[in-house]
Amino acid sequence: MEELSTLNVEGISTILEQSHWIVQIFIVSLFALTIDLLQRRTLNKLIVRAEKNTKNLWDEAILRAMRRPISLIIWITSIAFSAKIAQSASPAMIFEAIDPLRDVGVISSITWFLIRISKEGQRAYIDGRKQKDQMIDESMVDSINRLIRSSIIITSSLVMLQTLGYSISGVLAFGGLSGMVVGFAAKDLLANLFGGLMIHLDRPFSLGDWIRSPDQNIEGTVEQIGWRLTKVRTFDKRPLYIPNATFSNISVENPQRMSHRRIKETIGIRYDDASKMDQIIIKVKGMLRTHPEIDNSQTLIVNFNHFSPSSLDFFIYTFTKTTNWVRFHEIKQDVLLKIVEIIEAEGAEIAFPTSTLHLKGAENFEH
Repeated sequence: MEELSTLNVEGISTILEQSHWIVQIFIVSLFALTIDLLQRRTLNKLIVRAEKNTKNLWDEAILRAMRRPISLIIWITSIAFSAKIAQSASPAMIFEAIDPLRDVGVISSITWFLIRISKEGQRAYIDGRKQKDQMIDESMVDSINRLIRSSIIITSSLVMLQTLGYSISGVLAFGGLSGMVVGFAAKDLLANLFGGLMIHLDRPFSLGDWIRSPDQNIEGTVEQIGWRLTKVRTFDKRPLYIPNATFSNISVENPQRMSHRRIKETIGIRYDDASKMDQIIIKVKGMLRTHPEIDNSQTLIVNFNHFSPSSLDFFIYTFTKTTNWVRFHEIKQDVLLKIVEIIEAEGAEIAFPTSTLHLKGAENFEH
C-alpha cells in the first residue's frame, strides 16, 4: 500500500510538472481578459464625458478610435506570451514565428488605430465646422482623408515586409518598375486622377456650384467630385459625367461665386421724341440710384449712345446686390417696367422697326 501511495504521489507530481504551463497560459488569458474589460469600461466612461463636451469633438474621436485597437494589442500580446510558455514546454518549429507574427499584429493594430482616427477625425472636423455655421466641402475632406488612409496602409505594409525579413529596397525597385508599366498602360486614368487632385487643391468649384464652360457644352450643378469623374446635373436634369482631365484643358466659369449680377440693356425711343431723351435719361438714372436692389458702389451708366435705323437708343449698365438667379430676374423685370413708365410719363414711345416712304410730288396727288 505504501508503495502504491508513493507511486500515485509521484504520478500526480509528474502530471502537475508537465501541465503547469497550461495553468500559466490560463492565468495569462485571465489577466488579459481583466485588463481588456477594465480598459473598455474606462474608455466608455471617458467617451460619455467627451460626448457632453460639444466644444471639443476631437477628444471623442481619439477615444473612439483607440478602443478596439487597444483590445487587439492586449490579446495579441497575451497570445504571444502564451505561445512562449507553450514553447518552453514543447519546442516546435511553429513557435519560431511567434516574434515576427507578434510584431506584425502590433503594426496592424497601430495601422487600424490610425485609419480609425482618420475617419473619426474627418467626422469631428465636419461636425465642428457645421456647429460654427462655416462652409465645408465634404467631398474635398473625404478625398484628402482617402489619400491619408492610402499612405498609412502603404507605409504599414512596407514596415510589415521589413519585419518579416523582406528587403524594402527590392520591393521599392519592383514597385517603381511596375509603376512605369502601369503608368504607360493607364495614362488616361492617371491623368484623370491628377485632374481630380488639382480640382481638390485649386478648388475652382465645389459641390452645389453652378458651373459652365465656354469651350465645351458643359453647364449645370456639380453633384459629385470623384477621383476620376465629376458629375454635373444639367438644367434639364440629365446627369453629365466629365473626366477630371478635361478640366485641365478648358476654362470653367463659376457663376455661383459672382459678387453681383449685371443688368445691361439697350432701349430705343422714336426719332419724334428726340427732344425728350435728356429728361428720360435723367429720370432713369435717378430711379436706378434710388432702387433698393441696385448697388450704387458699382458702375452705373445711363447714356444715349446710338442712332439706329428706326430709333434713338440709350443703354443702362448697372449691377444688382443679389447673385441669386431667380431674384435677379425679378429685379431686372422691375427695373425695365419702371423705365417703360418713365418713357410713357414723358409722353414718348418705345420705338419698333418702321419704314417711312417719301413719294416725289405726293403733295400734288389727288385721291
